Amino acid sequence: MSQVLVASNRGPVSFSLSDDGGLTMRRGGGGLVSGLAAVTGAARGTSGEGPDVLWVCAALGEADREAARRAPDGRIDLAGHETGGAAVRMLDIPPGTFHRAYNAVANSTLWFVHHLLYDTPRSPHFDARARRDWQSYEAYNAAFADALARDAAPGAKAAIQDYHLSLAPRMLRERRPDLRIVHFSHTPWAPPEYFGLLPDDMGAEILLGILGADHAGFLTERWASAFLDCCELLPGARVDRAARTVACSGHVTQVGVHGLGVDGTALRERAAEQDVVERARGLREQVGERQLIVRVDRTELSKNIVRGLAAYRELLVNHPEWRGRVVHLAFAYPSRYDLTEYREYTASVQRMAKQITDEFGTAAWDPLILQVNDDYPRSLAALRLADVLLVNPIRDGMNLVAKEGPVLSERGCALVLSREAGAAAELSGDALVVNPYDVSQTAETLHRALLMTRRERSERCARLTTAATALPPRTWFADQLAALD
Repeated sequence: MSQVLVASNRGPVSFSLSDDGGLTMRRGGGGLVSGLAAVTGAARGTSGEGPDVLWVCAALGEADREAARRAPDGRIDLAGHETGGAAVRMLDIPPGTFHRAYNAVANSTLWFVHHLLYDTPRSPHFDARARRDWQSYEAYNAAFADALARDAAPGAKAAIQDYHLSLAPRMLRERRPDLRIVHFSHTPWAPPEYFGLLPDDMGAEILLGILGADHAGFLTERWASAFLDCCELLPGARVDRAARTVACSGHVTQVGVHGLGVDGTALRERAAEQDVVERARGLREQVGERQLIVRVDRTELSKNIVRGLAAYRELLVNHPEWRGRVVHLAFAYPSRYDLTEYREYTASVQRMAKQITDEFGTAAWDPLILQVNDDYPRSLAALRLADVLLVNPIRDGMNLVAKEGPVLSERGCALVLSREAGAAAELSGDALVVNPYDVSQTAETLHRALLMTRRERSERCARLTTAATALPPRTWFADQLAALD
């Protein structure tokens, strides 16, 4: 394997600008960045041999754009920055084009479709403005395809990631038919009746875009099957369910499932660092020996935080014996704050939290601790201390918090898990599974989790940990590349 190309909206590094115009770089996080170890330093081994890796990403803000402009031909690694063994090309896409592609189409349309988030009597509303936004999405995808086509060596492998780049596989194949291309979807995939909310031509373009890849990957069988269901309605496409292939326009795409877990060793090492230890000590001093229900989420509409808080309130109403004996620690980090729906949702989370505190709080007991600023070490500390972990999204491609919690738990935590999270396919045997729309059921399940014996929690948690670490990011990414052979 001589060269691997990775394409994603967010790259392995990002930048901030100081008042004097200086650039400060920080490393990116997440499963994709961790997974890159499979083809960079870890793959090379002690001899230093391995594939050449080029990561193509977008400049996300003005500091990133400035870094891309200062770097030779946008190559961050050639500007003297340490990028973890990969070459990094950061694309300086015009801000207006990026905004319309990222916010108006990727996050306000495709995300809403795949997570079934629309209030359909009112939205979506596809008009002339939506068509202009779509043109920007096409231009954004074309910029990635152009960069990949230019940089790719003959026969290279290209791993294109997520819903931001649904059109790029077909565009890249048209430019470089010699390349082997995989597209991976990190989100759920909408069933045909919901995918059909998209204008017919846009929906067809998305399907044809992904079908430009040799291999289309999904996190679970459920999402892969939904994609095949949509392809069956695409004119000219032939779906073979047994072989899990789609033939279209003379090209065959294999559809595969690649579950994503956590790197248990790396996660535990990070959670053992001093900043996490100090925050864990502070949390324990704050909550005492009370039981701790924890959630860690972005204030993303699909995460279902408001219903989770409502379930905690109902627990305290129906089971007053828990008052003064339990604390709910809710991390709800602001997300996509430039979108009106997300600002309003964050405000609704804060209103529900205030209602609980006003109704039940006493001088000696805070029933709820809500944190809305991003503090990764404190999140890890909370997961270490959790007695119960609440993960109740209305729809989620996987949800790695559901896997990170059991791995980090010090005493064994009970996992209350939505059946609509992709992780439920792997963890439902030892999690307490709930309907995320049923607040009363969730409240009673929290009660059951709090009553669970320490031994049962520990035994369940050990099995959850085994499942959570079975497919670490390195394996997940390497499997995508191996599917191209």
